[in-house]
Amino acid sequence: MVLERHPQPRDIPKASGLGGRILDLLRHRGILRRFEEASSNPQVAARFPFGTMHLDFTHLADPPMRAMPIPQREVERLLEERARELGADVRRGHDVVGVTQNDATVTADVRGPNGPDRVTARYLVGCDGGRSRIRDLAGIAFPGVTYPEVNRLGQVTVPDSVTVLDNGDIDVPGLGRIRAGFTRTDRGVFAFAITAGVLSMQITEDETAEYDDDEPLTLTELAQSARRVLGADLPLGEPIRLSRYTFKDRQAERYRHGRIMLAGDAAHLFPATGTALTVGMLDTVNLAWKLGADIHGWAPAGLLDTYHDERQLAGARAQLQTRAQAALRRGHDPAAEALRQVFQELVVDEPALRRMGALVAQADVRYPMPGAGHHALAGTFAPDLTLHTDRGTTNVAELMHTARPVFLDLADRPELRQIAGDWVARVDIRTAKTDTPPADALLIRPDGHVAWAATLDEPTATAGATLRDALSRWFGTPPMSRGVPALADGCSNGPAS
Repeated sequence: MVLERHPQPRDIPKASGLGGRILDLLRHRGILRRFEEASSNPQVAARFPFGTMHLDFTHLADPPMRAMPIPQREVERLLEERARELGADVRRGHDVVGVTQNDATVTADVRGPNGPDRVTARYLVGCDGGRSRIRDLAGIAFPGVTYPEVNRLGQVTVPDSVTVLDNGDIDVPGLGRIRAGFTRTDRGVFAFAITAGVLSMQITEDETAEYDDDEPLTLTELAQSARRVLGADLPLGEPIRLSRYTFKDRQAERYRHGRIMLAGDAAHLFPATGTALTVGMLDTVNLAWKLGADIHGWAPAGLLDTYHDERQLAGARAQLQTRAQAALRRGHDPAAEALRQVFQELVVDEPALRRMGALVAQADVRYPMPGAGHHALAGTFAPDLTLHTDRGTTNVAELMHTARPVFLDLADRPELRQIAGDWVARVDIRTAKTDTPPADALLIRPDGHVAWAATLDEPTATAGATLRDALSRWFGTPPMSRGVPALADGCSNGPAS
């Protein structure tokens, strides 16, 4: 059940796209095509803003960071559509005003269209934003800072009085030539780009005012902000998209308190754009299968606790790069200018650019795996290998469409498949070949992360023992005691006939 405070989908612009690892997860779920069809330019190699500079991935054949321009309201619409298909009960206009929990359940007091109501469930996940009432009611601290900064974003048509030059700069009466990109003044930062006759801008000012997220930005407010920063009027055409945000840097001390969990903005706020929506969606992918395991009665001890351990680590990783962006943005003296210049020179080099891309995309997150001596892939997101089977060519992403764990045998190891067969009721067992196998076998969790891997030609004695340990640790006590015979192809799941 989803309790949504707003009675109708909101039209106030929020995020304008998805990028990085979440695109891989949407492919894993088999629904990426829906998002691509709603996007203006599916999966482009991004030129990503970073601290008033750019990380330019457009010249790389396999960029570590891709972006999909798509308004957040479309993302929400598609996710709600998918949730309803799967049987979710989405109740709009229902505001949670109180929460209590005991050892077995959580009860939410709700104010809805028909008056007060009360809902009881096994668990409650608070996804109710940076001012989360759920977080406050659960008594979870939200330490951090709020930067004295307001950012106004606008997309408007280019008026006739503004001349667009061949290189993308603009010439404005009373202001002269303004270069595309970032312009710093003593009063703030003005950044813009023009695409297909649309002027996209971001204006940053030091300001301590608090704004209600539901209070829309107006064209007048945007124009006044541009005047303060540039020192003269900037003509603006018809508004296409207007939004405003403040810079906050906070992370919940705990992502779980008993039967209450936090995800998305309720769990973290980052001091830079382009990351929060992706990280929030990744939170829920990590949590969902663990909640499912508990609800269906097979979750091993401590499985739900790994949600906090893993996603707070990932959130801290996102904070690292967004804090770095804040430092690069906010410095105004010669030392800060020198830092920006050095950084921009560094990311011209491909290794440094790729490393920064993986950081922004959340592609470098490696969850800690219990124990010692793990394969290098353990804890990382599974590589999307091209797989050759008796039934044709596929890939790892297609194997993950069922959102179930997958044991993938890449080296014809029947003894390892026999071990995994004890968990066949919970784990899909696949065999395949790949051109350059990174391991003999992989155990992939429903969220796409590798729970275990066997090194090439690893002896059965060690590989089998660690495989059993990983299966038990992540997927509970074996639901059946007998083994499963060797499987003949990459599309079988269960005993071969």
